[in-house]
Amino acid sequence: MLTGGSPAAAAAAPAGDLSRLPGSSSGVGAGDPDPTHPKRQLRGVWIASVSNIDWPSAPGLSAAQQQTELVALLDAAVRMRMNAVYLQIRPAADALYDSPYEPWSQYLTGTQGQDPGYDPLAFAVAEAHKRNLELHAWMNPYRVSTQPDPNQLVPTHPARVHPDWCVEYGGELYYNPGVPAVLDFDVQVITDVASRYDIDGIHFDDYFYPYPVGTADFPDDATYATCGAGFPDKATWRRANVDKLVSTLQRELRAVKPWMKWGISPFGIWRNQATDPLGSATNGLQSYDALSADTRGWVQKGWLDYVAPQLYWNIGFPPAAYDVLVDWWSKTVDGTGTQLLIGQTISKIGISSPPAWLDPNEMPNHLILNRKYPEVAGDIYFNITKLLTDPLGFETRLITDLYEYPALVPEMPRHCGPAPDRTALTEARPSAAGTRLQWLNLRRRHGVEAAYYAVYRFDGHPPQSACDFADAKNLLGTVRAVSGLFNGWTDASAVAGNQYTYHVTALDRLHHESETSNPQVVG
Repeated sequence: MLTGGSPAAAAAAPAGDLSRLPGSSSGVGAGDPDPTHPKRQLRGVWIASVSNIDWPSAPGLSAAQQQTELVALLDAAVRMRMNAVYLQIRPAADALYDSPYEPWSQYLTGTQGQDPGYDPLAFAVAEAHKRNLELHAWMNPYRVSTQPDPNQLVPTHPARVHPDWCVEYGGELYYNPGVPAVLDFDVQVITDVASRYDIDGIHFDDYFYPYPVGTADFPDDATYATCGAGFPDKATWRRANVDKLVSTLQRELRAVKPWMKWGISPFGIWRNQATDPLGSATNGLQSYDALSADTRGWVQKGWLDYVAPQLYWNIGFPPAAYDVLVDWWSKTVDGTGTQLLIGQTISKIGISSPPAWLDPNEMPNHLILNRKYPEVAGDIYFNITKLLTDPLGFETRLITDLYEYPALVPEMPRHCGPAPDRTALTEARPSAAGTRLQWLNLRRRHGVEAAYYAVYRFDGHPPQSACDFADAKNLLGTVRAVSGLFNGWTDASAVAGNQYTYHVTALDRLHHESETSNPQVVG
């Protein structure tokens, strides 16, 4: 779960009107696009499986019911003009996929280790890509169980086979990050998923060493005595354990699939300025100290493709203000090559404390404020179930205003490379369903292939020099590439009798966009 920790509650002033902040946009073509609708923007949503928060909605549903539910969630993501989903596939040292190392998750069938009758991750990847959504595999590295009794795990569970890997803390079971075999096992499990499934990325949330429970310390004194030689104190050793996992995965995932994204969504505060002059002007839990997670260090050392801090507080919140932290994280990633996404909470919309969350403009103002910072490449929302309840009209606001037009996923600084060759738009003709388009799907033995295509439409018959391909209002949408010499799509929004000019571009898995195709005019 991406609930994170939270500083002590405090009142906050109303956010005010942020609708006139400047913004930025990038893409093929020139011009002066509307800054309120960038053409390049990551729009993601978390789909949590732990405790059946989002999907499946309950344990024990049939395979068909589970598949129907997931398809509905993916369709909802498309309706909201999202372009990425982060699906939790390893909530607690278990698997929502066919794993050779860990048991099937109890959140699928109600019984840990029971085969659900299909491979949920393979199904999810196929359905997400059919809708041209990125599918990121969200995995938890250390949580073993949300209950404390190892005997409730299946006998073949690695935590029972290797009881020395596991400790109980705060009523839950965890793999001990200080045990070297745990790191090796985690890397083995995660790289296995990366190598066998056509996912777009590996994703962690904010759980490393567990959030503190009262005054009790995580019970790893014996492990520190055995493995902590050379470290000045246990806190430094703990951070080194997590650092090693993050840096090892950066190296190993790059070796498995160089184009795959690797990112983490940590707790929003690294350290407070009162503790460390490099920290933020906040007064809350510090991930560096409480979770042994040196999130700023990971960014500075280039161990992540992106970081998505969970900034789950309102603008002006005294202990941890959203605006203060967006500014701090933007400066932290600047010049590092690490992409910045913002983790947004939907769960607070409409709550009365602090009262800022009763304002229907609070969350929209987060997105508007982000436009002030070119480092912010987009947002990920927790969670999809709450978002689909349209709290204070936010889902409606996304569809009708903030995400009024489609957006391409931004390119990543660490994943540079050439774009695919331009395609040829071979047909544009009226049909009963709209305008039917067809273009060449060039498959290459060498070089960059198109993973999907972007379709642009302009009113009338303007010369290509007057077509602004950087303006999102001219982007109709994207279409996943399929096998065959030709690919196609129908523009159902075309009005019969109107004249339109269409262009198509080709994009690869890392969203490098080709030059535009030849135009085709209809009407």
